[in-house]
Amino acid sequence: MRKTTLYITLILLAGILFPLQAAPRLTVVVLVDGLRSDNLNMMQPYWPTGGLRTLTEEGQQFAVQISHPVYGGAETVATLLTGETPSTHGIAMNHYFQRSDRTIHPILEDMNESGIGSIHHISPRRLLSPALADRFRLTYGKDTHIFAVGQDPETTVLMAGHAADGCCWMNPQTLQWATTSYYRAGLPATADAANISERTSLILEREWQPRMDIRMYMYPTDQETKNGFSYRNGKYLTQVPAINTLTIELALALQKEEHLGEDSTPDLLLLQLTTCTPKATGDLIRSAEQEDIHLALNQDFGYLMEQLHKRVGKHNLQLLVAGIPRQGIPPESMEAIGMPVRRFNVDRAAALTNAYLMAIYGHERWVDGGCGQAIYLNRLLLEQKKIPIENIRQQVADFLMDFDGIRVAHPLQEACLDPLTAASMNKLSAGDVVFVLQPGWQLSAGEENAATDHVLEETPDIPLLLWTEGRKEQLRTNLVPSDIIQLITNN
Repeated sequence: MRKTTLYITLILLAGILFPLQAAPRLTVVVLVDGLRSDNLNMMQPYWPTGGLRTLTEEGQQFAVQISHPVYGGAETVATLLTGETPSTHGIAMNHYFQRSDRTIHPILEDMNESGIGSIHHISPRRLLSPALADRFRLTYGKDTHIFAVGQDPETTVLMAGHAADGCCWMNPQTLQWATTSYYRAGLPATADAANISERTSLILEREWQPRMDIRMYMYPTDQETKNGFSYRNGKYLTQVPAINTLTIELALALQKEEHLGEDSTPDLLLLQLTTCTPKATGDLIRSAEQEDIHLALNQDFGYLMEQLHKRVGKHNLQLLVAGIPRQGIPPESMEAIGMPVRRFNVDRAAALTNAYLMAIYGHERWVDGGCGQAIYLNRLLLEQKKIPIENIRQQVADFLMDFDGIRVAHPLQEACLDPLTAASMNKLSAGDVVFVLQPGWQLSAGEENAATDHVLEETPDIPLLLWTEGRKEQLRTNLVPSDIIQLITNN
């Protein structure tokens, strides 16, 4: 079983590495979609001074290992921000199956809350463990200020946790900042001002093109070598450097408006940035556009650090950057080494399982559906027919073991006893039969067979960078949860 070092991550994120020193006045946590340590190492010689180069040369760099499957979704963000696994924090994938209406819902859906500038009804209530923002609030009390600025609603709300003052994300449909009614601050005034500013409109009207001659890039594709690349910012907003620029500019405006880091009470600012591009099929750099967004990200980081150094002072600032696997290893890279990528459609598996059970028990709807790596049985029908659910769970598990792509299938009662399987699911949304796929298989759903599992790595690359002026102490690595609580309260 893979070694878990998430406790280290939580401590880093919370700004509590050095309990004998005063806490920084401002801790800035940046989650970067698709950022990998191998890409950082490859790009470092090409970055000018400042930004990511400063972080990699002057900061401390670590690798984070996760002890449960990673799908490229909200489950990884929740694990990094809580230090727990999905079995505890409750976020197993981007969505969940609801038995009452037999449909799939967004994992953070909350119909008791309304979107502000968004159609999303969303809140952190399904996050069952305290997130970083919650730990920070518990440690420093009501006077601390906590804000999150993101690029998609799920990541933004997970960063904000239950206790943030406010958060906002970019709505790609309206090209406006949006939020949820859950947070007392509503849509921050700075976000409202940005929505109508000429600066935002100017950035959105631009096109993203190579910043240098295409022949100077390391990995231009054949198409890029012929024609370069060009994307309209507004159309591809969440996959172009402009979204990082807008996010950082709004974060700096929030820092100024809310006076973050300007008094003795520590404050927390969380950001989501990206290295994902329109044509990328994986997180590994394999195109000029992927190189270019890393170059732009270095520039944006440089501006962020320069401004925060001026405003709050280097000695009052702590900056942490963590990569979030989104697409993992490109399928073509897997195929190049003789490992073809195949897809397992959970909806088709559920339909075949229902047909199998009809042949045994009669023409009824025995399966409610499939979601993620689980099959959901019609429990109400089983009760009416007085058929023990344990028997059918075992029958379905045995049936699924004959499917190509399935490594192992467990009835729910056995899945809860298997350490790896149990860590990746939560009892509030668990199916009746849980299965694990063979290496090289992607999970998919729907008639179009769209992939829902994007990360094809057993141990995905998750880099973590920490920069704190004048502090070079080494990390403690032998930590348990009680150490975390003690360090937070003693900071």
